[in-house]
Amino acid sequence: MAPFFKFFASLRLTVVLLALSLVLVFFGTLDQVEYGIWHTQEKYFESFIVVWAYPQAWPAYDALFWFRLPLPGGYLLGGLLLANLLTAHFTRFKLSWKKSGIFLVHFGLILLLVSELLTDLLAVESQMPVDEGGTANYSQSYHDNELVLIDRSHPEYDRVHAIPSDLLEPGREIAVPDSPLRIRTVQYFPNSQVGRAEGPVDSPATEGTAVTMNIVATPKRVTYAEDQLNTATAFVEVIGPEGTLGTWLVSNVIDERFPPQLVRLGEQSWEIALRFTRHYYPFEVELVDFKHDKYPGTDIPFNFSSEVMVRHQDPTKNQKALIYMNHPLRYEGLTFYQASFANQDTTSIFQIVRNPGWLLPYFSVLLMGLGLCVQFGMHFFKFLSKSHD
Repeated sequence: MAPFFKFFASLRLTVVLLALSLVLVFFGTLDQVEYGIWHTQEKYFESFIVVWAYPQAWPAYDALFWFRLPLPGGYLLGGLLLANLLTAHFTRFKLSWKKSGIFLVHFGLILLLVSELLTDLLAVESQMPVDEGGTANYSQSYHDNELVLIDRSHPEYDRVHAIPSDLLEPGREIAVPDSPLRIRTVQYFPNSQVGRAEGPVDSPATEGTAVTMNIVATPKRVTYAEDQLNTATAFVEVIGPEGTLGTWLVSNVIDERFPPQLVRLGEQSWEIALRFTRHYYPFEVELVDFKHDKYPGTDIPFNFSSEVMVRHQDPTKNQKALIYMNHPLRYEGLTFYQASFANQDTTSIFQIVRNPGWLLPYFSVLLMGLGLCVQFGMHFFKFLSKSHD
């Protein structure tokens, strides 16, 4: 066996990788206190290399603030474990009935690793708040933002040009498709304090709400708390064919409660805004009834349930359903979970997950269970046959 394949097929490599996985989970759990589950998952398990820093809240931080511990990330460990398992099969195992259980277990493990990668790459989570008696046809992410220019000139629909906030780098110019406009980012704050100033301010904004209402933005440290949102804010310059059209302050807290900010070029106009990333659907969800049940004599929640009517553009796909805890609605490749409520029990909030590989973990667990039953079953019946001899 070549040294290269011998190394990757080694059982010692398997043990080392599993031990490093435990170390990664340990330090990721420590950082979850400060960064929350979403950022921790992205930092530790959706990366190749991660550096753990001595937490500021720990004792002796003034003496150990310099300490950094590099660790292999989830993608690196998962990739090496997959390579280890595949190489071991090709070099050490021969397909036979006696080894069929082991093959099923290993195939289940491979499927589990692949399903986790597909989930990281393809799964999309968002939330949809719906008022009782109202409808909604889109959900939005509270972790990602987008800059949009909306052309409302058509009487039947709006044309929306969306630019992910990851592209809003200061100084970068982006052409807006199907329009004569370009966007140049002047400043971008992932989190900020937005409010009205009492006196004159030195602001890059020359147009829009920031000018008419004397609004200013001050950068803040990004928060990772589960119950807090980051106020993303940007100063963006809109450039037309003949030069600049002005600079606007846009923020995800400057929403429908404020007058729309309009970019005008001749007889054309676009509404400009920075908002949480939206996902539109070819159907709308109507909240027929929301119930918030409590244990008798207490304020402790017993059950949340939402009766919904889903109306599709294709009427044959209309569906009525009851969504409650641990009983989601699966519809059009989406899973609707009962997540929360608001506005004194008049608004239901659904967690919507699109995960094309959601069935793979179930298949992998079934395969591993079947493999264990086959392998141990063969040894058990072999033992029984010897005991009767």
